[in-house]
Amino acid sequence: MRLTFSLDHHLGAIRLLLATFVVAAVLAACGAPGGGGGGPGSAGITGSTGTVKVALLLPITASGSTPAIAKALKQAAELALFDFDNPNVTLVPKDTRGTPDGARAAAESAIHDGAELIIGPLFAQEVSGAAPVTRQAGIPMIAFSSDEKVAGNGVYLLSFLAGRDVPRIVSFAMSRGKRNFAQLIPQSPYGRIAEAAFAKAVSAGGGQAAVRATFPPDDSNAMLGPVRQIANAITGGQPADALFLPAGRDELPSLAPLLASADLTSGRVQFIGTGQWDYPNIGGEKALIGGWYPAPDPKGWSNFTQRYAKTYGAVPPRLASLAYDAVSLAVSLSQNPQGERYASAQLTRASGFAGVDGLFRLLPDGTCERGLAILEMREGGPQVIDPAPSSFATASSY
Repeated sequence: MRLTFSLDHHLGAIRLLLATFVVAAVLAACGAPGGGGGGPGSAGITGSTGTVKVALLLPITASGSTPAIAKALKQAAELALFDFDNPNVTLVPKDTRGTPDGARAAAESAIHDGAELIIGPLFAQEVSGAAPVTRQAGIPMIAFSSDEKVAGNGVYLLSFLAGRDVPRIVSFAMSRGKRNFAQLIPQSPYGRIAEAAFAKAVSAGGGQAAVRATFPPDDSNAMLGPVRQIANAITGGQPADALFLPAGRDELPSLAPLLASADLTSGRVQFIGTGQWDYPNIGGEKALIGGWYPAPDPKGWSNFTQRYAKTYGAVPPRLASLAYDAVSLAVSLSQNPQGERYASAQLTRASGFAGVDGLFRLLPDGTCERGLAILEMREGGPQVIDPAPSSFATASSY
């Protein structure tokens, strides 16, 4: 393994195989790193610079808790490099300072240094600051923002985007005979996006939206009324066989007990959620037992977190897998000729890539499509009841 150390801590590179062939192999690789040293960032490791430069734009010196997230993303990128040990790529970290101007300066510096691909930044305002520079230079960017407004024209978002998982859960529910859907929607930007995606998916599948209520996500006292509205409708002539709950860790601890108090249980109506249900303590919401939601297969994340914790002595934030997968994608394409390796046709190849969170592919509009599993809430914790697709050919109905 060869690592170059400078002020920016340059590192070596990795090889990731394409998704249609090696999903299992990539996930297993998280526990089988290449190289024989003490791990990423170990003292005493020296080496030389690779031939393909990939910049990593992160808010390293931003205010608040953001630098800790930046550090974890950088460490995840280093872990990817160490795991697969290929000297062809040099990763060049650049500090955005968490601002549009800082991101613009970081992008200019990266391009001046010869970067052929930009990974990051993290926030939408940073992406907006850096994008004019990268577009003018013809350098693609794979960013971590979840704001779709900044995607497109050479900017790709690897993040989990709001609403994109909704067709998966609706399609699965319909495959299990659910046709009439009630909705309990948080009054939030996320809720509006999820509701629009839900309406589109239900209509496309020939289902019916039976009844709808909304609730303020930051006022638990005001949640009971909408819950009772749904319960009264279901028992009073507007039957529904599924209840769509696009809520997450901020709302479900307050909302779930109210569902039980209103006799809205999985025995009466099938709860279905979104990726917002995919948080560590979801198993504590006993009222949601039997509910279904879309998410990556947890095995990939579990393998990654174990490898990360063993290397760095801490559990990574959920965003860390994005940095790992972005660097993996960059190296998998680095074998192509210069000028072609990061062209749009390569980045958006239909077969996609395999990563920590399973199958994914970048789309021409700059967004990301993912192959997701369906999990069911059970007494012992969530369990996969419908596996993630092994290729996008089998995921076409989602």
